[in-house]
Amino acid sequence: MKHKFKTIFLAGITVSIAISLIKYPDQSLEASIRGLNMWWEVVFPSLLPFFITAELLISFGFVKFLGVLCEPIMRPLFNVPGAGSFAWAMGMTSGYPTGAKISARLREEKQLTRIEAERLVSFTNASSPLFIFGAISVGFFYDVKLGIVFAASHYIGNALVGICMRFYGRKAEKNTTKSAKKKVSIIRAFQEMHRTRLNDPRPFGKIIGDAVVNSIQTLMMVGGFIILFSVFTKLLYIVGVTPAIASWFQYILQIFTLPIDLALPLLSGLFEITLGASQVSQEESANLMEKIIVVSFILGFNGLSVQAQVASILAPTDIRFAPYFFARILHGVFAAILTVFFYTPLYLNRTSFDFKGAPVSTNIQEEPWMNFLFRLAEIGPVITFAALFVAAFIMLRRIRKI
Repeated sequence: MKHKFKTIFLAGITVSIAISLIKYPDQSLEASIRGLNMWWEVVFPSLLPFFITAELLISFGFVKFLGVLCEPIMRPLFNVPGAGSFAWAMGMTSGYPTGAKISARLREEKQLTRIEAERLVSFTNASSPLFIFGAISVGFFYDVKLGIVFAASHYIGNALVGICMRFYGRKAEKNTTKSAKKKVSIIRAFQEMHRTRLNDPRPFGKIIGDAVVNSIQTLMMVGGFIILFSVFTKLLYIVGVTPAIASWFQYILQIFTLPIDLALPLLSGLFEITLGASQVSQEESANLMEKIIVVSFILGFNGLSVQAQVASILAPTDIRFAPYFFARILHGVFAAILTVFFYTPLYLNRTSFDFKGAPVSTNIQEEPWMNFLFRLAEIGPVITFAALFVAAFIMLRRIRKI
């Protein structure tokens, strides 16, 4: 009976979306184009180099080398192998869903147990500094100094999530045997890297080709989810579902003494980060501190769009999604609380010291972060089309050889 109900529910949701697409074609097309532009102008060209580099470093054994050196740090703090440091660093540098992609690859390489992979995924998917400073701080709030508050609360909150998740699954690990502790040695780290490279029988050209194709396939999936959730969020708002659900969020905001007018932007952010953060920044009934608290929670939660991308990446592995979802709620709470503590020392005091009480400049054209985003948006489609052409060329050559 449970499976039949699930079938009826999923079929009903799909039919409802199809009917909404037919009834509101103009709004659906507009939302679809918005998601597509975001993907091919910014997401694809910014993430592709990180994805390809990560694939190559894993294949050439560098992650194994780094894992041996970082084991004394990662194991006591987060109870994961040292190889997790690579996923953590790349996840913070390039943004989601890089951490999930690398964690899944490490699991496939048997460098992590399932429990360790679930711990690692929970704190390696963070917003990139470019997104926090460029898109959120400058693009929405017109103040690059707010990025310091966002970044501090976001990354420190992420580390706290990792420390909390180190206790996850400890009972299940009691029955497993752990390897004996070894001293940190650069020589042993190099030996592990060399052994990993030798164990991969693929020629150099095949490794590079696989890295390019696998990275582009993942980014194609990411683009599909971005477009899907852009349209889905728009349809929910048009048919009145989002405003109805937002009314329930008003009670939650009242508990934390936040303006109830932020309920709808908060709900939008739980679906898609960029849309929600933009709506929060434009809400006039809330002061600046109240706005950035809500945005920090949205950044920590990642949004259902990003979570769907992560779930799709984890699906081929045995890594469960539930620990990641729980960690996202925890990260949102930590980030919001830390924002309250960091707002005065990192923003108010810093602003008064730097500008002597003068208002923050809104000349966005002079901000290097914004200039970089504009430049990336200009050349982004060219990079996207070039990468897709290279991937198609590689796949056609492989098909001919079969």
